Amino acid sequence: MKSPILNKIGTVFIPVRNIERSVEWYSDILGLEISNEILHGHLYVLPMVGTGIVLDSKIFSDDTIFKSPAFHFDTEDIEKAYDFMKSKNVEIISGIEYNHYFNFKDLDGNLLMVCKC
Repeated sequence: MKSPILNKIGTVFIPVRNIERSVEWYSDILGLEISNEILHGHLYVLPMVGTGIVLDSKIFSDDTIFKSPAFHFDTEDIEKAYDFMKSKNVEIISGIEYNHYFNFKDLDGNLLMVCKC
């Protein structure tokens, strides 16, 4: 029997403390215009290419923050991405590892990754 579940990730939910502040922060580091509205007072859909990201302030707690990266953001130039994040005063957790990736934290302590594609 063929599975009715697709081998495709639709959306990743990121728990955030303050939805307005997080919308501004993620939009800034991803170079996005703030073009969507905050839904139901706690959800914001980032306009991504491919798999979606939803910022959600209703699910935030110290237990829900990402303690290891659940996904990575792609880059074509890892050094340029690293320098860009430093210039934005983002909390960078690692150096560029294996000339391929680095880890950083968002405003709420979620551990995220940028990886050379």
